[in-house]
Amino acid sequence: MSVRISFAASESEIAQRALERLVERYGQVEQGQADVIVALGGDGFMLQALHATQGLSAPVYGMNCGTIGFLMNEFSEYDLDARLSDAEEEVINPLVMRAIDIHGVQHEALAINEVALLRAGSQAAKLRVSVDGRVRMDELVCDGALVATPAGSTAYNYSSHGPILPIGSDVLALTAMAAFRPRRWRGALLPKAATVRFDVLDAEKRPVMADADSRNSVPAVAAVEVSSDENVRHRILFDPGHGLEERLIREQFV
Repeated sequence: MSVRISFAASESEIAQRALERLVERYGQVEQGQADVIVALGGDGFMLQALHATQGLSAPVYGMNCGTIGFLMNEFSEYDLDARLSDAEEEVINPLVMRAIDIHGVQHEALAINEVALLRAGSQAAKLRVSVDGRVRMDELVCDGALVATPAGSTAYNYSSHGPILPIGSDVLALTAMAAFRPRRWRGALLPKAATVRFDVLDAEKRPVMADADSRNSVPAVAAVEVSSDENVRHRILFDPGHGLEERLIREQFV
């Protein structure tokens, strides 16, 4: 029995052409009836697909039709049934961001890669950092700070000089961006079960925005809490030998 596939593609021309060929070859079913969802694009579209299908039981298999493909498999329109049958599964829990703005309104969003706080004005942000209710840093002066999952550790976190985290390590990365005080502080490794809270000091003079996976942004935040959401499980499929764990290890030796 062939695998029931639902294809989804980014708006790029190359992804749309690939979508046409794959649908003609393998057919197309609605996402709710699919055994597998195949996402065509880059990492950004893969994140969109994971967020959009998080309520479905079907895993997501990405094929790279974009400029970045860390979460994607190589593109080929041939032997897809066999590739899906042989694929290895990784399960990722997202982060939940609970942000309170300066007006007292609470905003909530999920992030597969990272939750980031970014200065929104000309002056550096001033943040107080707490972990599990205990203040760990009274004042962090920086351009921003983020909490990243292992899946997101090679994205914004890595470009901010944060560590690469192996899948299954049950660790989160807390990384500062352009830390001014403490001078050049790079961050910390925290247990996956930890809850991180950022309080924005002098929030009106030094405005800060919060962002979840570059999809959900909250301007002028006063405080942000970040923790893992064990109730949400994203299932991602990779070709054998090209799973996230192997990619994370390989990235450190490039």
